[in-house]
Amino acid sequence: MAVEEFWCNYAVNPDYAKALEEAGLTVSGVGEDDTIRIVEVRGHPFFIATLFLPQKWSTRGRPHPLLAAFAAAAAAT
Repeated sequence: MAVEEFWCNYAVNPDYAKALEEAGLTVSGVGEDDTIRIVEVRGHPFFIATLFLPQKWSTRGRPHPLLAAFAAAAAAT
């Protein structure tokens, strides 16, 4: 489990989770109110969309895990 700060005024209605998953997205993160906050594309080397800001707390010496994973995926291609 990960906890991230969230300041967005938008959210994805949880009623659409099934439709998103049927279309090939994986809902991989939700808020306390079950609103969708993170989706990924199944089978893609690295496609992730978030409604939180991983760069907010990331530093050169301690990058956010999501940003480090993106850099590693980019380097591997």
